[in-house]
Amino acid sequence: MEINIPVGIKGEKEVVVDSTNTAKAFGSGLIDVFATPAMIALMENTAHSSVQDFLPQGNVTVGIEINAKHIKATPVGDRVKCFSTLEKVEGKRLYFSVEAFDQKGKIGEASHIRYVVDAVKFVEKLK
Repeated sequence: MEINIPVGIKGEKEVVVDSTNTAKAFGSGLIDVFATPAMIALMENTAHSSVQDFLPQGNVTVGIEINAKHIKATPVGDRVKCFSTLEKVEGKRLYFSVEAFDQKGKIGEASHIRYVVDAVKFVEKLK
């Protein structure tokens, strides 16, 4: 299987901080601010969504590594925008840079690696 995904692909996603994605709701803290696990999930979703249309039929990407920094807290009600860029492709490995922003500025950044897999074969191996 040849992976032919152009480097430089950009992704963008946005969420509103609400009671479902706070540190308190995730159990990662006791304050009602945007949770680090929610930020990381947004980062992964932004990256994976950006390349899905370029993958061979039946293939998906799975996250295998993320190195993230959550720089600043974001309160309930604020919007968080996430941007990803595909920096490099090595075989089935896709390397992304990802940043997240609220209305006041950057709240997080990450390097993220995803791996291209055949969805059916991947699930079969789990059985």
